[in-house]
Amino acid sequence: MRRTKVAHIYREPGNLRAGQLLLGHTKMASMVRYLGVELEDARVIAEAIEI
Repeated sequence: MRRTKVAHIYREPGNLRAGQLLLGHTKMASMVRYLGVELEDARVIAEAIEI
């Protein structure tokens, strides 16, 4: 359930940092590996944010 909850947090608002804090991962790379985030996922999230 731990991974599932954080996966939902990552997928809905696209917030990797929130998931990282909740799981206690000190490195973002660990968080990305844990969730199995793909490059395409990261690209879609980045394109959804307008600056």
